Amino acid sequence: MLEPSHNNELPAIPGKRYFTIGEVSELCAVKPHVLRYWEQEFPQLKPVKRRGNRRYYQREDVLTIRQIRSLLYDQGYTIGGARQRMTDEDEGAANPAIEAVIQETIEELEELLKTLSPSK
Repeated sequence: MLEPSHNNELPAIPGKRYFTIGEVSELCAVKPHVLRYWEQEFPQLKPVKRRGNRRYYQREDVLTIRQIRSLLYDQGYTIGGARQRMTDEDEGAANPAIEAVIQETIEELEELLKTLSPSK
């Protein structure tokens, strides 16, 4: 298994539609019991469950797990902090200062466009 700081050395994700928990465990360098625990802690992680409660993960799930792994192991977040960070990203929470700069830039570009447009 890889060391926690080697998230960029994880194997490529094959072009399959569904992955078993064992395959995801290998792809993300996380043990299966950790994946089951993360399912309880992160609402974004919802694998499809079929016969006998077998979990089948999709590509998006694998990418989410890799993001969670990076937050916890590489960036040093706690479970609660990583959950909050993932929730904020899902909600598209943006910094109000950045939104103000973007809005100001849009207004300036619209004025410039009016200035450059040929008069009718």
